[in-house]
Amino acid sequence: MIALLIDADNLSSPEWVREAIKILEQSEGTIAIRRAYGSPENMKGMTEVLRMKAIRPFVNLHLSKNTTDISLAVDAMELACLTPRPKMIAIASGDLDFVPLVVRLRERGIRVICISEHSKLSLDAIPAYDQVIYVGADTTPISAPREQKVVPVIEQIASALPKTAIAKTSQTKTAAPKAEAKYKDVPKKVTKTAASAKTTLKTHQTILAALPKMRDGQWLDLSEVAKTLHDQKILAKNATSTKLFRQFPTTSN
Repeated sequence: MIALLIDADNLSSPEWVREAIKILEQSEGTIAIRRAYGSPENMKGMTEVLRMKAIRPFVNLHLSKNTTDISLAVDAMELACLTPRPKMIAIASGDLDFVPLVVRLRERGIRVICISEHSKLSLDAIPAYDQVIYVGADTTPISAPREQKVVPVIEQIASALPKTAIAKTSQTKTAAPKAEAKYKDVPKKVTKTAASAKTTLKTHQTILAALPKMRDGQWLDLSEVAKTLHDQKILAKNATSTKLFRQFPTTSN
C-alpha cells in the first residue's frame, strides 16, 4: 500500500500535483491513499486536481505556520500504526519540519519519499529521505541518488582540475629536455609550472575539505559556498567566489 500526503501550503500548484502522481505511479505503483492538507485559500486553487485525482482534502484553519504540518504528521503516524501499514509514504513538501516524522516512519520500516519543487526543498532535509522526486518545468522529474546532484562549479573543479593539472605538469616535463641545451632557464620554468599545478591541486583539495556536503552529493547554494570559503579563510575577505572558481579549468557535461 502506497500513501501520498500533500502539504498544500507548500506544494499548491495543481500542475505539480498531477506531475507528482504520474511519476509516483510510474515508479512505485498504484497510490491507495491520497490526501491533501492546507488552508482554505490554497485548497480552493486545487479543487479540480483534487476531484480528478480523487485526493481527499483536509482543510485546516489558518492559525499559524505549522497547523498543516502537524495535521499531516498526525495522520502519517496513524497510517504507520495500521495493519497492514503502508510500505511507502510520499510526503509532498520541501519543509524541514518533517524530518523528525520521516525518521520515525523509517524506524517503523516504512520507505519515505519526498516530492518537492527544487526551489522549495530544504537541503538539510534531503539525507532523511530514501528518495527525492522533483516536480516543475525547471527541474529533473525524478531524482537519482543525491550524490549525482552537485553544484556545477564544484563538480567541474572536482572532475576536471586534477587531470588537467597533472596533464600540464607531464607535458612540461616531457618538453623540457628538448629545450634544455638551448635555454638554461627552462628547468626553472618547469619547476615553477609543477609547483603551480601542485598549489592548484592543494587549493582544490582544501575547497573540497571545507565543503564536506559536496562529497555526500548534496546541492550547495553558491552563497553558502562563498560564506564557507570566507569562514575557512580560503577566500579573501573582499574576494568573490566566482573569481576564485575562474582560476580552475572547467569541462562541459
